Amino acid sequence: MYMPINQWAEDDRPREKFLLKGKATLSDSELLAILIGSGSRNESAVQLCQRILASSNYNLTVLSKLSIAQLTQFKGIGVAKAITIAAALELGRRRRVEEAIVLEQITSSKAVFELMQPIIGELPHEEFWVLYLNNANKIIYKSQISKGGITGTLVDSRIIFKIAFEYNATAIILLHNHPSGKLKPSQADLNLTKSLQQASKSLEIQILDHIIITENHYFSFADEGVL
Repeated sequence: MYMPINQWAEDDRPREKFLLKGKATLSDSELLAILIGSGSRNESAVQLCQRILASSNYNLTVLSKLSIAQLTQFKGIGVAKAITIAAALELGRRRRVEEAIVLEQITSSKAVFELMQPIIGELPHEEFWVLYLNNANKIIYKSQISKGGITGTLVDSRIIFKIAFEYNATAIILLHNHPSGKLKPSQADLNLTKSLQQASKSLEIQILDHIIITENHYFSFADEGVL
């Protein structure tokens, strides 16, 4: 039976529970309910948010990909509430990026994945990036080299090495995403890596790795012995 939140026991109401017990005790639906403030005539804000989460398989990453138009399909969610939800999820994504940026030294392919997955792991198109490192393997610059479509992107080796000289980089890590979720490198990926590796030798710039990033996983050319 539907009961408005203001008729719930005080320590069960999301805002009061937040104050009394701490934010960690709240479920995802309760946190979302605080954002939207109210539900509809027939369901509380918590029930509405439970329904929204259920449609996204209770996965916040999936929820973050819903458009404003898709969110407003839920009864009780207007444009303002949809924007509030989308804005909160975007802040969460940016926090992940900022937390990754504090990483100064690259020690493994996993460290690269954790740094770059929030940036390119969930994109619907391919992007090619390069991390520029000093001789201590510390990141001195990172750059998007190209942006393409669903199945590929063009890469200009001259741009990659021009930036390396500008920042006095001694090593680089190549990386790009696969929106399809497939980790296996394509023949074009292999050819590009080989071409860049040959060019890097004459320029005395080491290519430490080429990493393919998907939403949840990665493929390291170095780890797999391809590089």
